[in-house]
Amino acid sequence: MAEFKKYTIGALVSNKSGVLTRISGLFARRGYNIDSLCVCATEDPNISRMTIILVGDEYMLYQMIRQMDKLEDVKKIGCANELDCVYRDLMLVKVSAAPEIRNQIVEIKDIYKAKVVDLSIDTMILEITGDPEKLDAFVRVLEPYGILEMQRTGVTVLARGKHTLKDRDCYGDEEI
Repeated sequence: MAEFKKYTIGALVSNKSGVLTRISGLFARRGYNIDSLCVCATEDPNISRMTIILVGDEYMLYQMIRQMDKLEDVKKIGCANELDCVYRDLMLVKVSAAPEIRNQIVEIKDIYKAKVVDLSIDTMILEITGDPEKLDAFVRVLEPYGILEMQRTGVTVLARGKHTLKDRDCYGDEEI
């Protein structure tokens, strides 16, 4: 049986209406779930960058890359090499913070290099940025204090060094 793991697909796409719907529809029609999705404009106002985290096997990964590459609005596409890329995610998390335990939460915040962005009588909103595993660990440590709400931006990724997605000629295991 094929091993399921997380794969990061990066794509440069036309910055226009309907592109996200067409791409997410490709995943939905095949019954594949998008674990994380981040889309934003780039330095070129006509191009958006998509970062999609797919949980699956290599067959699913290459099938989705090939299908996306057939779309007219997909300009460049590739799979990130985990060792040669910088991954970041941003999270806001609201926790119960009664005055008697607030110092404990502040100590945790300091260890993880998070920031307090809001404080009320009985809650705190913390902001943290880092690789997804760091954010997952932060959540596990905060759970006993009572997470009331949280939101994550989705994973963003860029290749280290001179490599860029727009310089790619093909897709595969090259970094994005």
